[in-house]
Amino acid sequence: MSDIKAESITRITAREFQKYAHEANAGLTAVGQALAASGLEPELLQLIKLRASQLNGCAYCTQLHLNESRHMGIAAPKVDLLVVWREAGIYSEREKAALAWTELLTKLAVSHVTDEDYAAVAAQFPPQELAWLSTSIALINAWNRLAAPFQYAPPILHHDIQAPQATAQEPAHA
Repeated sequence: MSDIKAESITRITAREFQKYAHEANAGLTAVGQALAASGLEPELLQLIKLRASQLNGCAYCTQLHLNESRHMGIAAPKVDLLVVWREAGIYSEREKAALAWTELLTKLAVSHVTDEDYAAVAAQFPPQELAWLSTSIALINAWNRLAAPFQYAPPILHHDIQAPQATAQEPAHA
């Protein structure tokens, strides 16, 4: 066991990562820029990033992609119900295929991708798009695996956040 106390550990910040691993950061950023120019829908890419970040428990990336989704004007129900996308009934077949593929690739250690899984995503994405879709999922997983263990501070936007007052029609939730 180490003599280092958990309370005394200072983790690497996002800015420090950019400084210490500049080339790696630049490479990941360049892949992100290529994805933005790939032709895949920006809204779809954003949903993928947010869903993978939720699955990986990355507070920084989850908040970042919530902020970006709202800024892009993605419909609030699509963002709000992403964690339960299968039951929501508001996502297109293409979005559902991308989200299922995102979950499979993000949780690859849990189960392997079957021929049926591949056929389902390939029915919605031709090979070139599937290559970019898979790259997008790989990239956000890489970012999650850096931001989550370093516990980057979530980029919470500064505005008044107040819980709505319960009305007679809407009881407050505990």
